[in-house]
Amino acid sequence: MNSIFLVIILVPLIEIYLLIKIGSQIGAITTILLIFTTAIIGIYYAKYEGLNTLKSGFLQLSKNEPPTYEVISGAAIAFAALLLIIPGFATDLIGFLLIFPLSRKIIFQTLGKKFKNKNDVKRDYIDGEFEDIEDDHDRKI
Repeated sequence: MNSIFLVIILVPLIEIYLLIKIGSQIGAITTILLIFTTAIIGIYYAKYEGLNTLKSGFLQLSKNEPPTYEVISGAAIAFAALLLIIPGFATDLIGFLLIFPLSRKIIFQTLGKKFKNKNDVKRDYIDGEFEDIEDDHDRKI
């Protein structure tokens, strides 16, 4: 079964289950207010972290260094903001984990180790081709 199809089915099921369970414990109005509150707080914090990441990216560019971490971090913050807009508690949890810099760095390190290419071996030589060019008088007829 396709993993994207599985995510499309499972995420709403988990969200509905959590909304019912939490709503039965704290009440419907409180649950709705909690969902709106996490969305509003998350969006403002995503804006704050996004601007910090942008500032850090410009600082890296001014040092003539590639801002690779900042670009990936910015994409993760944008995805986290999207998850925080979607109503639900599981998506809010994942969104907040992606927004906070410490947990984002841990997630990046974990995924980096998982997807690291095994063929990236440091070599002490330069791979290339050569052609031996002979002078015309060195040739024997």
